[in-house]
Order: sequence, then C-alpha cells, then structure tokens
Amino acid sequence: MTNIFDQVVLPAVNKPKDIEIVMRSSLTHMVLLGGHIAQLKQIVQLTKAHQKQVLLHADLIDGLKNDDYGVDYIMQEIAPLGIISTRANVVARAKQKGLLAIQRMFLLDSDALERSYAIVNKTKPDYIEVLPGIIPDMIKEVFERTQTPIIAGGLIRTEQDVNAAYKAGASAITTSRQELWKLS
Repeated sequence: MTNIFDQVVLPAVNKPKDIEIVMRSSLTHMVLLGGHIAQLKQIVQLTKAHQKQVLLHADLIDGLKNDDYGVDYIMQEIAPLGIISTRANVVARAKQKGLLAIQRMFLLDSDALERSYAIVNKTKPDYIEVLPGIIPDMIKEVFERTQTPIIAGGLIRTEQDVNAAYKAGASAITTSRQELWKLS
C-alpha cells in the first residue's frame, strides 16, 4: 500500500482551538482524539467543508461502545476517512466497512509486542500506529515484520523526533505539538 497522506505530520487534536488551527492551515489530514459522540458529526462535517480528512480515534469517543455497532454508527453517521483503535474487532470491522483501518500498537514490552504482531496478522490493518513513536529501531522492526505502513505517535516532542521516525520508515507522524505541524 502506498502512503495516502500528503503530509509527514498528522496533527492530533481534541480541543476546539486546535481544530480551528488545522482548519485555517494547508494541512489536509488530522487525527481527532475522541470527543463527545454528539459533537463528532458536526466536527467531521466542518473539516470536510475545509477539504480536510479526519482519522477518528474510536477508543477515545465519549458515549460510544467499541463494538461492531459502534463502528457501523461511526461509518454511517460520522463518516471519517478512517478509524484508529487498539481493539482488533474495531479495526477488522472498520476495514470490512471500507474505512481506513489503523491498528494502534503500544510498545510496552516483548510480550505486548508479540501479542500485537498476532493481532496485526489477524486484522491486516491499512496502517499501524506505533506508540511511543520515538524508538526508530522499533518502527523499522514493526514495518519489516508486518509489511504494513507505520504511523509513529506518542512522545514526539521535537523536530529531531519527527525526522528520526520518518527516517526509520514511518509514513507519517502524529503529534499534538502545534509547533511540529509546520513540518508537513
């Protein structure tokens, strides 16, 4: 799969003022870190009106259960570009329904890594978000082992962090640090 993002840094936003900043920018993609379920449709419609695409972090949505019905609701009512989740069932359902499916993988220890590889083999996500994204060797290993494009996220604090993750093979980097959004 080729990288669909036309920017290196994907802003990770959850505050209205951050959403407004992305709306006024030349950035085309962003990650919405949850929010209240009743507000999400309006937010996604606003972003689309500004020619922006939203990746929605399903695990962080207040008022939504992470099951097949929750994914169906997101797809039918909110209609983001894609869904990010740690849950295999959510990623599999998103992929089945034609949404971009991103499996979030936490690099806690070797056992968690092996469990994550098993989940990725089962769900076959379009992308894997590796957290923390500040471990270039692990970004490279996860890509080599899964052959799935990587998004690096978590603890990305500096331009050097962005460059190291990208150089290690990440297709994109998520961060809530506004000063790094300009690196796209």
